[in-house]
Amino acid sequence: MKKSLFLVAIAMFLNVADVLAAVTIRYYNKDSKVHTMKVYMNGQTKEVKFSGSTTASVTIQGSGKKCIIETPCGKIEVNDGDKVEIKNGCIKIN
Repeated sequence: MKKSLFLVAIAMFLNVADVLAAVTIRYYNKDSKVHTMKVYMNGQTKEVKFSGSTTASVTIQGSGKKCIIETPCGKIEVNDGDKVEIKNGCIKIN
């Protein structure tokens, strides 16, 4: 009985850990334009908006700690906690 209760508790903990996973990045958008970009995370496609002429943070909900953002300059892999700069629609990790 104790063993099965322990296994159920571990399974619940692992599910909660997946739900809490997300990628938060701090960005500085040097462009005055708002950029909407596609984000790929664990087989899912999402969109993220970066406000123009702003320094802010954005959180991308998902089940991982890294994602790929598609920019006009190509795809870039971003990890949770990264600081990025956006210029001419391109992302550079600082």
